[in-house]
Amino acid sequence: MNYHNEFLDQVNEQDVLGGFWPGIQLYYPPIKYSPKDGSYETLEQASERMRKHAHLCQAHTLLFDLEDGCRQKEQSRQLLINELPQFAQRSFQIAVRINPFRTEEYEKDLQMIRQVADYVDVIVLAKAGESYGAAEIRDLSAWLVAVNPNIEIQPIIEHPRSLKIADQLMAFSSVKHVVFGIHDFSKAMAIHLTPEGWIDELLTYLRTLLLEARIAGKGVIGGVEVLINDTPMPEKMIEPDDVRRWLDLHGDHESHVVHGHALIEAQMGLTGKQLIHPYHIHLCKVAFTPSPKEIKRNVEILQAAIAADALLGGAIKFEGEMLDPPMFGKALQSLLRAYALKSLNETDKQFALSVLKMLPVSVIRENWPYGRI
Repeated sequence: MNYHNEFLDQVNEQDVLGGFWPGIQLYYPPIKYSPKDGSYETLEQASERMRKHAHLCQAHTLLFDLEDGCRQKEQSRQLLINELPQFAQRSFQIAVRINPFRTEEYEKDLQMIRQVADYVDVIVLAKAGESYGAAEIRDLSAWLVAVNPNIEIQPIIEHPRSLKIADQLMAFSSVKHVVFGIHDFSKAMAIHLTPEGWIDELLTYLRTLLLEARIAGKGVIGGVEVLINDTPMPEKMIEPDDVRRWLDLHGDHESHVVHGHALIEAQMGLTGKQLIHPYHIHLCKVAFTPSPKEIKRNVEILQAAIAADALLGGAIKFEGEMLDPPMFGKALQSLLRAYALKSLNETDKQFALSVLKMLPVSVIRENWPYGRI
């Protein structure tokens, strides 16, 4: 057997793999309201809280909300101007959710981003496309060229009008992922969501968005949970058996619901999930991220396929199962998913790249549409 894709030798790793996913995105309030005191934080108090907690964020993305969840907008913008430069060394992305296109607050948000553009990875655009259609993404993309062309845009689909033009919103290179804003979307559709059943209640629309995203080679970020568990799951729990055991012994109703929803979203192929509480982070990370044992098994499947000269055609027997190229593609997807969520070690990453080099470009695109080849 002598598979080798010479084309992949001429493109870099980021182009092939498409970079890292937004993964688990934690909403972080810039200026927070204190029910105990009946007042909002001062800039000094918010700054102290941010330096104490935000710098230690365990999510893939730290998301600062300047829209619906932000009452003190001017103070919040000033806080971000002061504090974002302190995040130069970090392992997570920084995203800012800005106000709807062409509103007064939107223009103020852009003025702020211009000052801290070197410290922002993503702009999350609220109510994307609802007023001006895809022109919103076009104009914001053009503005970013002169500010920081590396900043990505994540449009939030919060209205049926936006879902109807989702393909147009995803047509820009600045957009790699879109957000399904389940609560505003359900309000616009007059659907009364339940905390336990929102996936089933919005399944038709979620599948429609996923279909459009898959065709466009983009990702979809899933919905925010409103249930909050009382106890965080320890971060040492990473294998599915350990997670299930902890949930059975220590998990409350809320933990089961949040983790169960994250599992479904991951199985559907979503590339991230937005959270409002830090207790949700690990519950959702382990649902989205292939575990070490899962990675090891998928490496072994691909090794067996290569050894049998079956990667592009043929079948093998592996641990009592008959596997053929579609299953090999899913095994490769699992490794690339782990990479995109920053959980694949260097050895396994190089192996995944070596497998990609054995595949025609058309097959790579079928298995992994997020790259730019």
